[in-house]
Amino acid sequence: MTTAICESCLDGGRSGALRGDVLLRPMLTALLPWLVTRRWFTHESGCLEDLVPVTASVAEGDTAVLVHALLDARHGSGATHRYQLLLGLRRTVPEELRHAVIGRAVDGRWDGWWLYEATDDPELMARLLADAAVGTGPSTMTFTPTGAVPLPGGLAPRVLGVEQSNTSVVYGDHLILKFFRAPQPGPHPETEALRGLTSVGCPSTARLAGWLHTGGDPATATVLGVLAEFVPSDGTGWELAVRQAVSCLTESCPVPAIGGFTADAHALGETVARLHAALGEAFPRTTLDTHAVLRLTGDMDRRLARAVRRVPEMEPYAGRIGSLYDDYAKVALQGRPGTGQRLHGDLHLGQVLSTDDGWKVIDFEGEPAAPVAERGLPQPVLRDVAGMLRSFDYAAHQALDQVLREGGPLPDAARLRLDRRAYAWAIRNRRAFTAGYAAAGGADPNCHPVALRAFEADKAVYEAVYEAEHRPAWLPIPMAAVQRLVFGR
Repeated sequence: MTTAICESCLDGGRSGALRGDVLLRPMLTALLPWLVTRRWFTHESGCLEDLVPVTASVAEGDTAVLVHALLDARHGSGATHRYQLLLGLRRTVPEELRHAVIGRAVDGRWDGWWLYEATDDPELMARLLADAAVGTGPSTMTFTPTGAVPLPGGLAPRVLGVEQSNTSVVYGDHLILKFFRAPQPGPHPETEALRGLTSVGCPSTARLAGWLHTGGDPATATVLGVLAEFVPSDGTGWELAVRQAVSCLTESCPVPAIGGFTADAHALGETVARLHAALGEAFPRTTLDTHAVLRLTGDMDRRLARAVRRVPEMEPYAGRIGSLYDDYAKVALQGRPGTGQRLHGDLHLGQVLSTDDGWKVIDFEGEPAAPVAERGLPQPVLRDVAGMLRSFDYAAHQALDQVLREGGPLPDAARLRLDRRAYAWAIRNRRAFTAGYAAAGGADPNCHPVALRAFEADKAVYEAVYEAEHRPAWLPIPMAAVQRLVFGR
């Protein structure tokens, strides 16, 4: 789905908010077509009818100007989304910033100046952090430090590659500043989680140095970004797992009978168990009473109903999936009540880094599809475990797809052997992960098969909707998981 920019809408009375803003009006012509092509821009049906400034401020320098703004994008469908923009202005743009150019300002104080993405500009990013640390940054942005991490000056900034919903800037391999491009009012799950984990000395995550937010009480203001320790790594778990899986599928794996990644998967299970223990120490655990269990399964039923409407392939399995949810509710409501606690919320192989000091867990924003206010609610730890198990399945399929693309057409028998090898790789590493989780003191997932099956099914349902809407060629991956789960394989 793409968003149309209707000139009739933006030229009419409904566009007066942005056109009447003295600071941002000169940037409108260049800003609009650029904004709707950003990965973090949410596309809605109908026109983008208006951009309404919420806050805007300027921090001027000798050669470059930093503009910080929050805008509300209003669509013809009635939806409104808020975005954080960090824009640079220069009379002339150096060669190394030409890729970040958005366009030129028209009229106003900076008439003819080049407008560009400010996070690509080391000068502006260095100034932003230095000013924020001493309270002299843009008036629309306030920095609250934790005191847990030193903030040395003079660190050279560099922007990281494209991200789905954020933009991150690394400072001298010491700090990383993540800007939330679609901030929402109120506390942010990543700030809350990292503050808690930093306070209990969790070794499995980076320490929180502070966070940027709008003015007012830091506990209730809109969080604009988080500053944390930068963790040098050999890559994400996803990158390493796929590479190892490809090696095993092509029979170049040094230990094919083991799977080439099982030791890493076991260690990862240990790391996640320690993370859950730290989260349980930092945030209160709760008893999952009847109301909490029914709320949880009710949410799962609603997600399933939406999936059936959006993914016709899901309909034949809906009854059996619902039965898995019912089975979980029956088991959870019998005997001793279960426990809920703070989770990562979106745990998968792409959210862990392989470092010299073991695995580190990153990105505590929670499940993207869930409302921000609900992402920190106590839940069973097996929901995180289920997310990671599904990720091993995806890694195996990604490796299989890569091998098939690079190797060309294969006879049916050879293709079947590869399919079986990929499935076996996923199974071995799923088992290694759960064994590591139990070995480090976590509840043994294999002792809770009904709950684990229900949470895996819920995750696969979510994946099916995502793939149907964004990557239809990948839809068979979650659908295969659904078939395996409902038929008990």
